Amino acid sequence: MSHDTVSIVPDGELVYGLQLPVQALSVNASMPWEREGSGPAELLAAAQTADASGFFYVAVCDHIAIPREKATTMSTTWYHPVATLSWLAGQTRSVRLMTNVFVPAYRHPLESAKAFATLDHLSGGRVILGVGAGHVEGEFDVLGIPFAERGRITNEAIDGIVESWTHEYVGDVGLAPRPVQQPRPPIWIGGSSKPALRRVAARGDGWIPQGTPRKLMPESIAYLHAQRDEVRPGATFDVGMITEHIHVGEPAWDVPKYTLSGSSDAIAASLNEYGAMGVSHLQLRFAVRSIDELCDQMARFGAEVGPHLFRSLNFG
Repeated sequence: MSHDTVSIVPDGELVYGLQLPVQALSVNASMPWEREGSGPAELLAAAQTADASGFFYVAVCDHIAIPREKATTMSTTWYHPVATLSWLAGQTRSVRLMTNVFVPAYRHPLESAKAFATLDHLSGGRVILGVGAGHVEGEFDVLGIPFAERGRITNEAIDGIVESWTHEYVGDVGLAPRPVQQPRPPIWIGGSSKPALRRVAARGDGWIPQGTPRKLMPESIAYLHAQRDEVRPGATFDVGMITEHIHVGEPAWDVPKYTLSGSSDAIAASLNEYGAMGVSHLQLRFAVRSIDELCDQMARFGAEVGPHLFRSLNFG
């Protein structure tokens, strides 16, 4: 099933968001300070700083239950995405609320549609539903969902959610409250594999790469558009990118390798290379040692870097 795309990033803008700290404590997705006693207060501070600093979205992850053999690196701490975003919605004003990414295969499509429609209703229309196929086989097993069929189940779930958001009644059942965003909230699809890109082409409104390096983005965007031309000619996508670590200014400590640091102008120039590729939204990662440093970096980025970001309109 294909449907019309919903674009929310204004033409020519290169917007930016943040995967929030604390809510997911995987070694690969968190900084050491997050795993050393941080909690709801730090999570809220980051979300409210994003809200005040011009960030387009804040994002949370999704895992239900981590297999014991993966817990050492993945941790078992993964806040529930709807509960977390609902709590943050009541304490922020304009920043969009995104999942990076929600695994729709884990739930019935009507339940997912209801949860995020309610969140969109309560937040005044701020939901971005980022979805992915999932990758932890043991998690699928414990939930009784066939791992090998996750692609098909994901596609069917996306179709069911879209149908529920665009029509109050699906068959003989109706869902309300209705989303505020019309015709519906956007669905951004995560992943960097060719199946993920084909899913974006056929069903997505946007793309959230998961690990695609900078040098491969033009090739991946070209593949996305080629697939789009086969199944949904003329569709446009809000293409994203998860950036390198960023530290605005000259760091006084040993930041992670490949961190983008230095003057605001230099950082903006580097990030605008993504805009020249046709990327429209950046998921920023900051190299920091504490919540205070994170909030300071976010505020500096919003004031000094954000106003100088833009993208090309010659792609798509």
